[in-house]
Formats: sequence, structure tokens, C-alpha cells
Amino acid sequence: MDEKELYINFDEYIRQGEPSKREAAYAWSTAIGLQAVDGLKTSDYLNDLARRNIEGEITIDEVEQLLNSYYEHKTTREADDDDKEEADKASKNIKRILSVKTCDFSTKGYISLHRRIFEGVMKHAGELRKYDITKREWVLEGDTVSYLNWEDLHRAIDYDIEQERNFSYKDVSNDDLVAHITKFVSGLWQIHAFGEGNTRTTAVFTMQYLRSIGFDVENDLFAKHSWYFRNALVRANYKNARKGIDYTPVFLERFFRNLLLGEQWDLRNRYLHIHPSEEWRVQPNLATPTTTPTSTRTTTRTTTRTSTLISALKPGSKIYTNNDNIVELVRAIGYEEMSIKQMMETKGLKHRQTFIDYHLEPALKERFVRMKFPKSPNHPRQRYLLTVKGMALYNELNKDNNA
Repeated sequence: MDEKELYINFDEYIRQGEPSKREAAYAWSTAIGLQAVDGLKTSDYLNDLARRNIEGEITIDEVEQLLNSYYEHKTTREADDDDKEEADKASKNIKRILSVKTCDFSTKGYISLHRRIFEGVMKHAGELRKYDITKREWVLEGDTVSYLNWEDLHRAIDYDIEQERNFSYKDVSNDDLVAHITKFVSGLWQIHAFGEGNTRTTAVFTMQYLRSIGFDVENDLFAKHSWYFRNALVRANYKNARKGIDYTPVFLERFFRNLLLGEQWDLRNRYLHIHPSEEWRVQPNLATPTTTPTSTRTTTRTTTRTSTLISALKPGSKIYTNNDNIVELVRAIGYEEMSIKQMMETKGLKHRQTFIDYHLEPALKERFVRMKFPKSPNHPRQRYLLTVKGMALYNELNKDNNA
């Protein structure tokens, strides 16, 4: 089943800008999209209830009542009804959870979250597994990740959450930030604390946690790429010395780079297979270039030259930076004066606060970019342009690409 078939499009509500509908649409998209991690698809009935809830016609409590009644009184049973009932009820529960901006960042909170998601869906909702497990994975050609033995589950969750709670994100670079979050989420998932529903629980817990520590994350990626998210977790936790395969967190890092830094890695599952075909061997970054390339070869050459130039710049040089986001912002602005909206559109980014935190602010701090009205940051006609230092970097990039 294609992952796209499992994603329900509520973009018309997300685009229209009405806050209550937009937030509800994001929550429903994520809740429904996450069912793809177990190959589940919601019913047309639930999808209709979701739209009515987004429109404000019915409350989430009414959604629950109608859904329960639907399955209690359904006279004609179909082969996939059990799967659809699980997907419908889990989606409804996740939507309810995501609508409240809270996070109990503790072992108790993690276990409770599983109960809240699968209450009325699974018999053992909110209970740690009491047996060891293996799971055959397509991306591993039928092999399994080595999951933690069941006797140590609670202790392992305690340790991972305590380590994360004590970690300081102060002065951490973007690359290290993404790597650290990837390691934490990957480790928590590898414990596989529950018999079923681990990925959905970990995804919702991750969203809650990132919000709680200040990230303005929207849920598009979890909605549209939940299957990729799960397979990336699998690859991050799989090692087979006999086959020459090591733990590979890079795919999961690229998921979080898209989520937190606004990058545009192509998140398709075929790149994650341990033996991908030649066509799927290199996962591309689909970041929008400032000029329309004449071919894929041109785009690859430009990206490679940029990376080569940045690696060649020596620390201590007046135009040195190891921040790729600054480099791409400098490239985007060039000789222009741009508003925040224009810069985001040029770079193909959607999340304003993420753009400000990880692109614009670092460029201002390192003095590659300046405000047109520095004494009035909120000036209605505020624009941003390159400093002398920024222009020097831009000229070097431009000279290299025209070589």
C-alpha cells in the first residue's frame, strides 16, 4: 500500500488561515497519517467525522460517541473492519491529545500516553510488554531490529528520559541539535516498550516534547511521512556485521532536518532499503535553488560546488561559516532587499519561527545579513539585505558557480 494512499488531505483548511480550523486540520492529518506505520487506513466514516469536527459542526466528544455507535450497530462486517476500527479510534484519540498543548515528560507520562492513544482499541493499552519480540522488516529484507529484552523496559525508559532531561541545548549547533534529538527518539523507540503501537506512541510523545522545549513544529511530516519515519527508526537501530551494515541514523536525521530546519530531503521509503536499486541509492535534498536549473545535473553540480567551497573556507577567514543555512540564505538574498516572507518563499520554507530561529537569526548574529531599519525591528516595511561580509561570501559563491 502506497503511503500517499493513507494520507487524508485537509490542506484546504490548513491554507485558509482560520486558526481553529488550521490547528484541527493539522491534528487530524497527523492522527490519521500515523496509522500508516502499521499499514492501517481509516474509514470513510471517520474521515467525514473529522471534516465535520474541523468545520466546528461536532465536538471531539461527539465524534467519539458517533464512532462508537457506528461500530456497535454495524450489521454488515467487512474483512478489514477490525483494522479500520483500530485506525479510526486511535486517530480520534491522537487528535484529542494533540489538541492540548501539554507534555508529561516522564516514564509515567510515556506509558500513560500509550494508554490514552489505544484505550478502547487494544486490550493491553498502557501496559509494558512481558515478552521478547522480533519483527520482520521490508527495509531489512525480512530481518529484525534487536529490541530490548522485556525485563529491563521500565529501567531503560527511565534512563533515556533522565538523560534527555539533563541535556542542555544552549549554544548547540543545528547539526548537533538534530543529531541529539535523533539519538534520543531513536533510543526511546528501540526499547519498544509495548506489544503494539510503539511508533505511534513515540511520534506523539516526540511532538509533545519538541513543543514543550520551544520548537514551533507543525505536524505535516508526521502526517505525510509516518511510514518513512518508522523505517528510518528501523535503519537507525539495525546492525549486521556479516552483511556489512552499521547503524544508520542519517535517514532519521534528514526527517528531523526537514521538521526543525525547514530542509527538503526527499522522504521516500525506497532510499531506506538496505540494498536499494541504483535509482534509489542517493537520497536527494530538494531544496529550491535561487535560479531554475536546466537539468538535474546542474542542480547537483551547484550543490556540490557550494559544499566544496564551504569546506574549503578556512576558519578565521572573514567570510567563513560552517552553517549551511546561512550560506543558502546569502545565496537567496543576493543583491536584493527582502522581507521575511520573500526570503521564506525563495528558500521554499513554510514555518516562520523555524526560519527565524535557524536561518535568519544566525545570519544576523554572524553579520552576513542586516536589517534595513535596524533601530526599528518591527518596521512595517522592514527588509533584509547582505552586509559587506555577506556580499563577499555571495560573490565567492557566484564566482564558483560560474566557473
